[in-house]
Amino acid sequence: MELFDCAIIGAGGAGLNASLILGRSRKKVALFDNGTNRNRVTQESHGFLTRDGIKPAKFKEVALNDVEKYPSVHYFQNTVINITKQPNGLYKIETLEEVEYVAERIILATGVQEEFPSIPDIRKYYGKSLFSCPTCDGWELRDQPLIIISENEEQTLFKGKLVYNWSEDLVIATNGHELSAPALNELERKDITVITEPIQNLYGVDGYLNKIVFSSGFEIERVGGFIVPNFVRPNRFAEQLGCHLNENGSIVVDEAGRTSQGNVYAAGETAKLGQSSLIVAAAEGYKAAMAVVFDSIILKIFRLIMDIKDL
Repeated sequence: MELFDCAIIGAGGAGLNASLILGRSRKKVALFDNGTNRNRVTQESHGFLTRDGIKPAKFKEVALNDVEKYPSVHYFQNTVINITKQPNGLYKIETLEEVEYVAERIILATGVQEEFPSIPDIRKYYGKSLFSCPTCDGWELRDQPLIIISENEEQTLFKGKLVYNWSEDLVIATNGHELSAPALNELERKDITVITEPIQNLYGVDGYLNKIVFSSGFEIERVGGFIVPNFVRPNRFAEQLGCHLNENGSIVVDEAGRTSQGNVYAAGETAKLGQSSLIVAAAEGYKAAMAVVFDSIILKIFRLIMDIKDL
């Protein structure tokens, strides 16, 4: 099996930027990607300086063109299904395509996936008229009649106040979940309407929302809005590798993305188990790559010192 200095699992913003830095550092890199990044359903990505409004697919194409200029970076469109540490300290990467690879270091950058409230056809609207991040997509929906779909009281309050910054014509639907009196009072102070009965269905054309119908038959017209999903990692690589996790499931990492396991790093949404902007994920990929470079140099120095001691 071919040996790589570093295997990067996931080619989103974090994984791509890590690949770029490691390629420029003359490290032999295996970059794995199976095309399941969650922003693939989004029409535009915002907040990335010089790339504001770019389609995620175009961003990925441009990024891969940058990365593939460096001959030591190898891009594999494969699904990684297992990562195990070998007795010699190396990591074996197994893929769905039944090909195996070996690497000295691992960067986990597979991102997260959304789990939505149980509402028929909700995914048809996600990325076109319903979104999860107001900072990313609030500008495009400004001053329009919006809805927030949230089953979590804490997030309901937070998202309500946040989205109010872009539109005061705001309705919150809790899909059958009641809110506490203090929460309702807080929202009422901003004249935000709260509907607690379950949502029966969403209606619109080609993913663009027109109206929401509730279980009683009551309906309201809305042009879009925001959903509060749960975020989950699409794999258990961190757990399998023995990385320490926080109580909320996020991976314990230092400021450079080092996990509790030597030679294993995590960056972007994978580490935080939550949504992140593209530019922040890319920055965290940069830091993880720099940690890989730095740590490899320190290891070489340590080995040199030990060799001198043995003389």
